Amino acid sequence: MADAFKPGQPIRCTITEQPRAQGHVKTIARLMRRDPGVQRTLRRAQKLRRQRMWTYIRGNRTWYAREKPAKGLTVRKGESWSMVFTPDIAPDLASVRAFLSVDKA
Repeated sequence: MADAFKPGQPIRCTITEQPRAQGHVKTIARLMRRDPGVQRTLRRAQKLRRQRMWTYIRGNRTWYAREKPAKGLTVRKGESWSMVFTPDIAPDLASVRAFLSVDKA
């Protein structure tokens, strides 16, 4: 699968089958986070969490209470995203190729 794409080439991935193993779900979610639209959403959410961070002093030291980050995406059949192919994601794509269809964008 990785031989068909060149580094820097835009690709489009679609989930064709729902993965059952948690490891496959996490790998697909990690690949989905490479989509520019998802990255923009996650950056905005991080900025808002920093603005809402609660600081307090305890023992003459500043402590921070941070919110837990939202996931922002769901791994389910039919979801699709686009990203740029790089050689470092070739092993991840190969490990979940049974659940994805990868095409040129």
